[in-house]
Amino acid sequence: MALRCSLYRRSALMGVRLASSQAEQRHTALYDFHAEHGAKFVDFAGWQMPAIYGSFTPLQSIAHTRENASLFDVSHMLQWDLVGRDAEECLESLCVADVRGVADNRGTLSVLTNEQGGIIDDFIINRLSGDKLYVVSNAGNAQTVTAHVKPVYEEFAKSGKDAAFAVKEDVSLLALQGPRSAAVLAEGTPYSLSDVSFMGGFTTDLFGVATCRVTRCGYTGEDGFEISVPSEHAVALAERLMAAMGGDTVKLAGLAARDTLRLEAGLCLHGSDIDQTTSPVEAGLAWCIGKRRKETYSFPGGSVIREQLKNKPSRRRVGFVSTGPVARGGSDILDESGAKIGQITSGAPSPTLGKNVAMGYVS
Repeated sequence: MALRCSLYRRSALMGVRLASSQAEQRHTALYDFHAEHGAKFVDFAGWQMPAIYGSFTPLQSIAHTRENASLFDVSHMLQWDLVGRDAEECLESLCVADVRGVADNRGTLSVLTNEQGGIIDDFIINRLSGDKLYVVSNAGNAQTVTAHVKPVYEEFAKSGKDAAFAVKEDVSLLALQGPRSAAVLAEGTPYSLSDVSFMGGFTTDLFGVATCRVTRCGYTGEDGFEISVPSEHAVALAERLMAAMGGDTVKLAGLAARDTLRLEAGLCLHGSDIDQTTSPVEAGLAWCIGKRRKETYSFPGGSVIREQLKNKPSRRRVGFVSTGPVARGGSDILDESGAKIGQITSGAPSPTLGKNVAMGYVS
């Protein structure tokens, strides 16, 4: 049940509401599959997403993820491709990562920054091979990211650079999370998972489904894999994953469990713990800034971030463990004299630790 500092991405029950109408709501390819398994849906970023399944409570789901393996539908997240000889140069003009240094079949967490050093979005960059990059970013920021990134690539192309941006259509994304995830996946692929470390990736046939892109990462603090699969085969793959290892190892899990799992692992949620007013330095994400990028700071907000690294920021994100009433997002953080020194951004009871956990910013 050991927590692993896996970094990725991003569903939560915070700030969502129970879906009361299907009008103008988007559905993933697994919507009917979820309904058949007793899902109760919530509205998240314009999508109807499963929060819980039948009588299987979030507490049970969290425990199952920590002890076995859970399957999350995260198909609402934005998946996009960047292709071309100059694609990495273009992406480096937008984010803090050393994209050039990402090897084939490897990935890295990074952040898109604005001119003030704030975080437009956090995302995973994967290099498939050569000049082919594959990126997964947050569902809640899909329109913002597309509107921010696409024009830059179009300008690169107009200037004679070889770079193309395209949102991946007709693909779904499944997250298999938990200490038994590798054993489950091993039943369905000839690929040697022992050769795949954290943030490693590969393309394979998985349980008979062709061209699945698998990345060893997650948003729960456990070992796990995110699987990009053609939407027409998403239900079949989900069914086969749930049937693996006798059929009792993998259970469906929703956003209610996912938010507590990520909070227990100390992982940020964009819009709550990080946003366009918080820098990666303030958020404790300075390690995302590539060493080579610190030679020039040639990314949006570089001068602000360089100053914060040199002289320390005015505030920092910190974590808390407490007993008694839960410190929820928006609660003030006080020092021993009662003076306000910061604010909680996320907080919840932790069934894994048996205490309350929270994070926030202090001056």
